[in-house]
Formats: sequence, C-alpha cells, structure tokens
Amino acid sequence: MLQKSESFLKCCQFIKEENIDTSRYPFCLPLFTHHTEVQFHPQITFFVGENGSGKSTLLEAIAVARGFNPEGGTLNFNFSSHDSHSSLYQHVRLVKGTKRLRDGFFLRAESFYNLATSIEKMDSEGIGARVIDSFGGRSLHEQSHGESFFAAIQNRFRGQGLYILDEPEAALSPVRQMALLSRIHELIRLDSQFIIATHSPFLLAYPGALIYQLSAEGTGLQQMAYEQTDHYVITKQFINNYQKMLDILLQ
Repeated sequence: MLQKSESFLKCCQFIKEENIDTSRYPFCLPLFTHHTEVQFHPQITFFVGENGSGKSTLLEAIAVARGFNPEGGTLNFNFSSHDSHSSLYQHVRLVKGTKRLRDGFFLRAESFYNLATSIEKMDSEGIGARVIDSFGGRSLHEQSHGESFFAAIQNRFRGQGLYILDEPEAALSPVRQMALLSRIHELIRLDSQFIIATHSPFLLAYPGALIYQLSAEGTGLQQMAYEQTDHYVITKQFINNYQKMLDILLQ
C-alpha cells in the first residue's frame, strides 16, 4: 500500500556529548546509549513499547526539535501550562527531506485539554480569524474527549503535512480507532508523513508501516513486523483464549 516517496523528516540523530549524565533519564535509556539515529518511513512510522521505554519522550523530542510546542498544536502554537518536557530535544538533530511542509501538528493525549484551553483563549482575544473554525467550529471543551480529539484530526489535518501523534488512541473507542486508521490513510494519500507512538493494535495494522519496538532493556530499539509486536501477540492470545487468560489473571 505504501509507495516510495520523499520524507519531510528522514531521521533523528542523537548528539552524544561528553558531559551528558547517562545515569539519568532519558539519557540512560538503551535507545539513546546504544543507537546513533532512528530512521523514519516517508509515510508512517510507529513506536511501540511498555511504559517507561521512552517512546513518548522520543516523540516529544522530535516534535520540539522540529519547532512544535511541547504541549501540542501547530508550528504556530506557543503556550505553556506546565513546563515538564525533557531536555532530550537539545540532544537530537533532525535530518529533513526536500519536500516542502505545508501543514503540521503535534497531537498528544495527555495535554490535549491544555491545547483546547489555549484555542479558547486565543479566540477570546479576538485577534484574527477564529482558531476554533479550523477544528470544526465547535468548542473542543463542549465535546467529549474522544469527540474533540477526532474533530481535531478530521478538521485540522489538511494534508501535505507532518503529523506527530502521541498515543492518539487514548481517547478513542475501537470503532473510532478504525476510523482514525482510515483518516490516516486519506492523509497519506494527500502526501503526508506520520510519526506515531501507540499501544493500539488497530493503528499498527496499517500495511507497510515501519514499526519500532522500544524497550528499557537490551539494545532498546528493534524493528519488527506487525505480527511480532507484543500488542498483536497479546491481544490475539487474549481474544482467542480469553476464558483461560482470565482464569490465570484472576486466580
């Protein structure tokens, strides 16, 4: 399904200076200590792994290094409700492709409320066109978390863009996750590139995607096929043998 094309981002290189304390997070992660770079698929790259493996931290560093606000939004968003992002972005170098970026968004589940609040604040100041009109015209705070999340993806993502998504499935039902998969496909056909950290076996099923599994042990980074991921294997085992799995888990 995926075709060869030029990337907006080709890879993320790690800058390893002598004064970096590799005993502290995130520089202690095998991802950083064992690797010099992470390459991206020109259309869609997934990062998966257990909590603490560094996938969200890496995604945040990529987004901030590219010029996005740490709490999310477009390249034009500049707000901060809580300065909690790591300094990893200061130690990465992004290698860009030759394509011209016409759109972009950093979407993260944990700070989406803050993004919605920032949009309302900008619109209340009455400077320029209403920002919320680009998100469907209805206040994101007046919708459920899942509805507002999907409204942003459906209305604000326009194509020919770089979209960095951190656990987008967090607010979405299984049906909406499948709808998101379809929307991602539409945007890829509109010459877009996605970099996504996820736990969703639905999203990971996208044909031809580049999937990296991150770990806090070993080399920290391994490329693998969809059927090899823990998310696919464990989900399949549970669904196919759910009674036996429940007996084990609840004994």
